Amino acid sequence: MTFRNYILILTAATVAGCAPPPGVDGNPFIEELPANVTEIVGPNQNLDQVVLLPEDNCYWYNHAGPVETTLIPLRSQRGRPICVSVPEESADQ
Repeated sequence: MTFRNYILILTAATVAGCAPPPGVDGNPFIEELPANVTEIVGPNQNLDQVVLLPEDNCYWYNHAGPVETTLIPLRSQRGRPICVSVPEESADQ
């Protein structure tokens, strides 16, 4: 590969990393949390940037730390993760 090809690949990879995450208007976060969630959520958690992940059906919030920004499970006042129960499909269908 030539130097030009390396530059093109590096540029394409950089631009692809700048794409917004999927969601409404590029915003994956929930605009308004359900009332039952806001009643039980513990202190010191960012409720402005909360997302419900389909992998585990739990709420996660965006934590901006001194080194990196990462998703952390939203926890109740007792320290338990806040999740949504999914109804099981019946075997008759």
